[in-house]
Amino acid sequence: MSSSVHPVDERLPTGKLAALGLQHVLVMYAGAVAVPLIVGRALKLSPEHVSMLISADLFCCGIVTLIQALGATQWFGIKLPVMMGVTFASVAPMVTMANVSPGAEGAQLIFGSIIGAGVISILIAPMISRLLRFFPPVVTGTIIAVIGISLMRIGINWIFGNPVGPTAPSVVDPAYLKWLADASAPGSALPPPKGLALLPTVPNPRYADLTGVGIAALVLVAILLIAKYARGFIANISVLLGIVLGAVVAAALGLMHFDKVGQAAWVDIVLPFHFGMPRFDPVLILTMSLIMVVVMIESTGMFLALGEMTGRKVDQADLARGLRTDGLGTLIGGIFNTFPYTSFSQNVGLVAVTGVRSRYVCVAGGAILIVLGLLPKMAALVESLPTVVLGGAGLVMFGMVAATGIRILGGVDFKTNRHNALVVAISIGIGMIPLIAPNFKQWMPHAIHPVIESGILLASISAVLLNLFFNGAREDQAATIEAARQAEAH
Repeated sequence: MSSSVHPVDERLPTGKLAALGLQHVLVMYAGAVAVPLIVGRALKLSPEHVSMLISADLFCCGIVTLIQALGATQWFGIKLPVMMGVTFASVAPMVTMANVSPGAEGAQLIFGSIIGAGVISILIAPMISRLLRFFPPVVTGTIIAVIGISLMRIGINWIFGNPVGPTAPSVVDPAYLKWLADASAPGSALPPPKGLALLPTVPNPRYADLTGVGIAALVLVAILLIAKYARGFIANISVLLGIVLGAVVAAALGLMHFDKVGQAAWVDIVLPFHFGMPRFDPVLILTMSLIMVVVMIESTGMFLALGEMTGRKVDQADLARGLRTDGLGTLIGGIFNTFPYTSFSQNVGLVAVTGVRSRYVCVAGGAILIVLGLLPKMAALVESLPTVVLGGAGLVMFGMVAATGIRILGGVDFKTNRHNALVVAISIGIGMIPLIAPNFKQWMPHAIHPVIESGILLASISAVLLNLFFNGAREDQAATIEAARQAEAH
């Protein structure tokens, strides 16, 4: 490799690119398919239509990743190792729309609002990028630390089970459910059992199942051993090898099932406007545009984090191209029956773990996603991976994101400027609110819920405002970026 080629622009051999790209895909897959599953079920669509939403999502993930990592014209693509996926921030308003009008009509409304928000996002991206001077190292370090801590919830839930649904910590007592079923029969007059409670009150045997916890621990130990003792390329794919080992063990124990693989089609072409022409509602477009502003502020933190990790200077023009691609991805998503897009923070953690900075790894990941979108059988195979397998890897990757934030904060002046400690302390605390007390917003107006549901956004707003209050915004953006890059070296 020529010394004049930056590590971000390094072209690796095809075999290595494929393995490293697959590693990125496996890391983001669970998050990528979750949103179409949630929204498809909320729309009361048939299983075939939900499968189509997943294929469309994977296909568009691949297209938008290629645009972001490769670059397209002078307007689009930040040209960093970025994987693009559907943002969870958009789920709440889309589910609300789906509940009001399910079926194809609701899908037309949702996709119309997404297309409108995509166009608006493309137009306002340069304005968002001009906020760069408000993100000195004390702010970016805090935000990136909160991103890592917030992601930990995902990794931990992958291991033990989600707080809601079939793996919730508690279930309704089976004896009470049996009484309810018997008492509902015609002519039944069964007396209620003592202590009847039709709320979850007994431990769920599926929550924190020790077999699953053991598999997650095996994956974690395997990643650590490979990272310590392996060299070169093998060390770089430690996460992928850990996940593959976990999948083999899960399959051997009967925890990984392949029924969906057998039922899935071999090839399926993704076509635009599957549910008919979209319908444009100004209020819904405005709601989704607000979500996109939230997404772009989060993306700013991701791009700055990647700038730190890769040693590639991120200036205002780069940010504008990256944020514009969030908008373009959302526009493409609306056209191809899928959802708003953002840079996936899980994959930022993978860059930190592997130390592989080449953006062509994510180009390979994008190509794999396009193939998965066109080959439902392959998509079903990856989807059959139990989340406990991903959980062990999640602890490593998400912890590395938090560690990157801490490393940036290591270059911040806390000795002569005691206010910086206040900025960090209060912002991390505010960022933890949705994590620790998810129902804190129950008495607040529903209109502001999308803005305050994200701990990352709350921490971002807090850090920016507190930094402005204590330190002002005197730094020009070049000095800010340079200072943030220097933090990497300390």
